Amino acid sequence: MPAPLPGAAAKAASNFHAAGVEDVFYPCSDGRPMADNTWQAEAIVHAASDLAVALPEPFVAADILVYLERGNRDNRIAPDVLVAFGVERRHRMSYRVWEEGKPPDWVLEVASPSTQASDRARKRRVYARLGVPEYWLFDPKGELFRRRGEAQLQGYALTDGCYEPLDAVAADGAAMIRSDVLRLGLRAENELIRFRNLATGEDIRHRDESEARLAESEARVAELETLLQQMQSGSSGPRS
Repeated sequence: MPAPLPGAAAKAASNFHAAGVEDVFYPCSDGRPMADNTWQAEAIVHAASDLAVALPEPFVAADILVYLERGNRDNRIAPDVLVAFGVERRHRMSYRVWEEGKPPDWVLEVASPSTQASDRARKRRVYARLGVPEYWLFDPKGELFRRRGEAQLQGYALTDGCYEPLDAVAADGAAMIRSDVLRLGLRAENELIRFRNLATGEDIRHRDESEARLAESEARVAELETLLQQMQSGSSGPRS
């Protein structure tokens, strides 16, 4: 069933209120796994984690059901990653458009052999009708898109109801695409997406990189403290 426009969803919601109809139960899972393989899973988890660090205010989620129409639990979609500005950043069982007051602003679909056809066709149409400003596709292994002669990472902006491809520019020897919605630069880096803060020109570290950096800093601090203690011990010794 095609997704209704936001105005239609709002009208449907008011009709339910007027009729006094109770909300149906909205499951928090569609029974499908988040990913088909470890490449897809890691790309999804890293992207959501990196975006949560890079964008401290908007709501960021991975593999959450988005319900499009009140009273219709079958009218739903599950983006691999979504970002919604102006929406409270808190835990949710699902994202209900009529409750949040808006659709997501940015969605990412990470391709796998079983999902790429739906990502390109059905989901693309639903996101366009829903009015999601930017829609992104990423192939972590690079093989599925390469067979079609396409880039590993693709970004699209909604223009007059249709998604138009975003242009890539050269950056550090790779093709980087600017997201006007996120105000970040995105590029494929091996099997993950690398985000860049365009204001500072600095890349957003992956969580494991940040943890390694922290461990390295802590080890250095411990080394300096030991050296300081040795120096203090030596200076307090007896003088001849």
